[in-house]
Amino acid sequence: MDRIEDLKHLAFEKKNLDGFLVTNPCNLFYLTGTPGAFCMLVQKHGKSILYSYGVNYEQTKAEAKGPAVELIKRDEVPGVKFAKQAKASKIRKLGLDDMSHSFYRQLAKEMRGQTRLKLQVGLVWELRKVKDEKELELMRKAGKLTVAGMKVASESIRPGVTEIEVAGEIEYAIRKGCGYGTAFETIVASGVRSAYPHGGCADRKIQNGDLVVVDVGAAYEFYRSDMTRTFAAGKPTAKQKRLYEVERLAQQKAYEAIKPKARAKDVDSAARRVIEDAGYGEYFVHGLGHGVGLDIHEPPTLSQTSKDRLAVGNVVTDEPGIYLPGHWGVRIEDTVAVRRRVAEKLTDGFYSLEAEK
Repeated sequence: MDRIEDLKHLAFEKKNLDGFLVTNPCNLFYLTGTPGAFCMLVQKHGKSILYSYGVNYEQTKAEAKGPAVELIKRDEVPGVKFAKQAKASKIRKLGLDDMSHSFYRQLAKEMRGQTRLKLQVGLVWELRKVKDEKELELMRKAGKLTVAGMKVASESIRPGVTEIEVAGEIEYAIRKGCGYGTAFETIVASGVRSAYPHGGCADRKIQNGDLVVVDVGAAYEFYRSDMTRTFAAGKPTAKQKRLYEVERLAQQKAYEAIKPKARAKDVDSAARRVIEDAGYGEYFVHGLGHGVGLDIHEPPTLSQTSKDRLAVGNVVTDEPGIYLPGHWGVRIEDTVAVRRRVAEKLTDGFYSLEAEK
């Protein structure tokens, strides 16, 4: 079955819906292969209809795989248009994936008395969180571009260079390698700023003795990758080396625990136990990782509160961190695909604390 047929199976056979309205941009791309459409109505009885405004209509018609494409005219109110279609198709229970509050209110007003709206945000996620081989190949490419960016970071970090300058070199390398851009805002956080998990980058000159946390991701054909390394600007101290060794071991133990049917919270625990035993437990302030795909944060979640179990085809991050406020932080992260036997790193290399010269 194709992806729309898979969605129909979930929506109509398992959830007993009559229709499903897809509005999330990444879900639309996943199901149809084209960006820019406004929404898609998947019907139990009748064809699926992909709706597009005029600005993207020609591209949508050219690229869409599967559904019929229909123009939303300038004078048309989407809620009114969909209500008419729902009435014509006798849709009594309509599932919704994700939408703005204002659009939901519009739909609810127009469909009152004829169609019941049911939020089913996780339904498409059930499909998206398991990647097929084509998706994995695109993510491998995104991973290679990310590694290329990290190589440039390793070569660029030195005292006197600003964080923003390093970020610029990274992003140029990704674009030069035919990347679609960055998967998220690049982080180059040095010195005391390295203890901020989401430190971004600033017009700060890297100083001798700093630790520098570099978190970078590339996008390729809309699929993303995520990688973090920590480098020392100059010769690292014994304390910095010790902290890095604890972090490296924690990340490795988590990687070894990434297997089919593993409980996500147990994978988190594999890393957390190492950090706690070393006396840094209170400084690991976030979950171990998250899913990656068309979005940079997807299910499943790897944390102590997660109820997820891993499955073949999941792609997750393995990123424990230790952050000592007022001093420095360390984080090592790879994007990892769950395979039947040994997990596959889609990012790899640069596990030395000392940057390349």
